[in-house]
Amino acid sequence: MIYNLLEQSRYEDIANRILYEDNHVLIINKKAGEIVQGDKTGDEPLSETLKAFIAQRDGKPGHVFIGVPHRLDRPVSGIAMFAKTSKGLERLNEAFRNGSIHKHYLALVCAKPDKPEGELTDYLQRNEKLNKSFVVKPPVNATGSGEVKKGVQKAVLRYKLVRSFDRYWMLDIELLTGRHHQIRCQLASRGWFIKGDLKYGARRSNPDGGISLHARSITFVHPTTKKEITVTAPVHWSPFIDG
Repeated sequence: MIYNLLEQSRYEDIANRILYEDNHVLIINKKAGEIVQGDKTGDEPLSETLKAFIAQRDGKPGHVFIGVPHRLDRPVSGIAMFAKTSKGLERLNEAFRNGSIHKHYLALVCAKPDKPEGELTDYLQRNEKLNKSFVVKPPVNATGSGEVKKGVQKAVLRYKLVRSFDRYWMLDIELLTGRHHQIRCQLASRGWFIKGDLKYGARRSNPDGGISLHARSITFVHPTTKKEITVTAPVHWSPFIDG
């Protein structure tokens, strides 16, 4: 396969945002607005851009493998992980499924939480047509066992207030489950709207069209070396505190 050459500015931009790379794993600091994997918009995803980048950088004439073990919402910035081998992809997929990969996010919200830290547990249901998740009541059967109906998933996260501004509050969030729009939905259900997140109740958008949610760090066991690795993504503070 022949990949189109990236323009020099685009090539340098990708190179400068790679946070970690070896033979099996590549982690990049995604910008708000970029998509991780192809969707109905037809816009070029990071997965394809990275293939072109690697082919150009390494002088690879043939196919470049880039697998996507997890996704990051388009308006969200921060850590996006990719696999460079099928073995790496298979093992990272399993790690995400079994919850052994730990992720922290920074979120700038428009209301101060009731407590400076805590754990939130909800049941979420995804509406495919609206591409949105909603907090719903967990259905309980006659025995009170709390069996959950199809399409409803338990969602758990921990948060901690780490910084306050004049009109916004910054939370560190640890995801304990990985559900569709989980952070956005759980925070919004309590009136803690993420800055710029019009879909979930924020009053106005951010100038860059993104939302003030940043995938800050990831800790994982490497798929082949079995060493624990933590990667942190720098955050550009001005989009969080301006406006």
